[in-house]
Amino acid sequence: MPRRMKSSYQESLTPFDRHFFSGKEKFTYIGQGSIGGKAQGLADIKDVLADLNSQYSPDVEIDIPTLTVIATNFFDLFLKNNRLYDIAFSDGRDDHIAHAFQRGELPPQLVGDLRALISQVHSPLAIRSSSMLEDAMFEPFASVYTTKMIPNNQFNPDVRFRKLVEAIKYVYASTFFKSAKDYINVTKHTTADEKMAVIIQEVVGSLHNRRFYPQISGVARSYNFYPLGHAKPENGVVDLALGLGKTIVDEGIGWSFSPAYPQVNPPYNSLGDLLKQSQTEFWAIHMGEPLSYNPIKETEYMLKYSITEAEKDGNLKFTASTYILEDDKIKMGIGDRGPRILDFAPILKLNRIPLAEILKGLLELCEQRLKSMVEIEYAVSLDPNRGTPARFGFLQVRPMVVSQDKVDVLLEELSRDNVVVASESALGNGAIHTIQDIVYIKPEKFEINKTTAIAKELEKLNRLLVKARHPYVLIGFGRWGSSDPNGGIPLKFGQISGAKVIVETTLPNMNFMLSQGSHFFHNITSFQVCYFSVAHWEKHRIDWDWLNQQNVINETQFIRHVRLSSPLQIKVDGKKGRGVISHD
Repeated sequence: MPRRMKSSYQESLTPFDRHFFSGKEKFTYIGQGSIGGKAQGLADIKDVLADLNSQYSPDVEIDIPTLTVIATNFFDLFLKNNRLYDIAFSDGRDDHIAHAFQRGELPPQLVGDLRALISQVHSPLAIRSSSMLEDAMFEPFASVYTTKMIPNNQFNPDVRFRKLVEAIKYVYASTFFKSAKDYINVTKHTTADEKMAVIIQEVVGSLHNRRFYPQISGVARSYNFYPLGHAKPENGVVDLALGLGKTIVDEGIGWSFSPAYPQVNPPYNSLGDLLKQSQTEFWAIHMGEPLSYNPIKETEYMLKYSITEAEKDGNLKFTASTYILEDDKIKMGIGDRGPRILDFAPILKLNRIPLAEILKGLLELCEQRLKSMVEIEYAVSLDPNRGTPARFGFLQVRPMVVSQDKVDVLLEELSRDNVVVASESALGNGAIHTIQDIVYIKPEKFEINKTTAIAKELEKLNRLLVKARHPYVLIGFGRWGSSDPNGGIPLKFGQISGAKVIVETTLPNMNFMLSQGSHFFHNITSFQVCYFSVAHWEKHRIDWDWLNQQNVINETQFIRHVRLSSPLQIKVDGKKGRGVISHD
């Protein structure tokens, strides 16, 4: 009988020994096959973290939170043993697929290890996707699959085991949800190519009044597409938020800064504008009685709270400043009365913990190991009184795509008569001369309270255009990919996956910066989608009159789809941040 070849991770990781926190190894695996892209990225980087950790110990502990990975052979067995292939590959609704997976039984070979794990562990766990295709260079599948947080604090180990199993099945089911199928349709793969590994990992944070969360969660990128002031693109960019990372990666809300210039605030027109953009709510794991039983809901055990609750928990000491109304100024700390601004000033300006320095070191190490620019996700837990000792939990690393094409866009090109869209805040780099379709939200029909309906109309039209292989320019209002219907169009990348150029324009009551920490942002950069931002107060405008004169192919209540007789000329100069879309 031939000897089984070892996978790459089996050379550096050890099998799970039925001890989670008390075992010798903190990064283990269960089963055979692949551990998926997300887990493999952590496995590739875990050894280099030790050197960086030694520089900051004992004030800051830098580590990968304890985890074990269920390898993909159990995913295959689960589908086969429960005869789930038909429903998985069908066009069935997500909830139908999820319920079918919940009725399935996990392989007996896996159950013993899971029972051993759960019998020892009573603290919150994150059940995270780690598919084979996840975190690839040009097809990262960011936020396509699910992560489920469970409190894992029930007294009865059978209840804890049941909740863990439900979460694993839910992550398995998300492999076949509609958003995943939509996303995979624009790649060279098919759903049949995908296999899911599952990460079971401790959650970084602490317990406060029946809610569990970290004081800081963040995303750092080694390349900044929108550098400001003295910052250069290669200085990178960081987004910080209070609470679980869902605030940044799904909602795109956070405090942005360059790790080279941590004391410089993000741009704003007025202090009032800064207050509007500041984080006012945070996500936490609800540790009390669940509000309702719903095993196919990602946020079943998560709740959103006002930051006033975090202040009651004592967690704004190192993360907030105060707006002093009488003086119209921001004062560091929370010693005065007034609205709180989550600007992390005690850390970034007073260096209470060397966060910016740690992030610079991590980005450099990850770039060297992955041989590309990178994006990392992390969570930080602080001592509530002194800040240190602090724990920096390294959660994820994935490669970034940054085009090196040389494209020049001169300033005078932005003002020519044949310009449809021009921007001095354009993301991407390159030239496109093949697009003849434009999809845009009709300005006269746009209303903030209609954004959910607009998202549904866009999804249907996108499906038709993807099937017909017609790439298009997409133009609309607010922040694309926002999960907040009041901030923009609430959709995921897969719902507008056929757009090769995306344009956002603001309104006086909708003024948001594109969050470079969001998963939506990562997907558009990885697929090398050009992104134009056109603010309503800037001199450059969208030529709505010209758009309204073009040949209409499809029109709905909120959307108009036009097709041109000849392709648009699209250019983006990544070095200058300029972009222009023009017609013949």
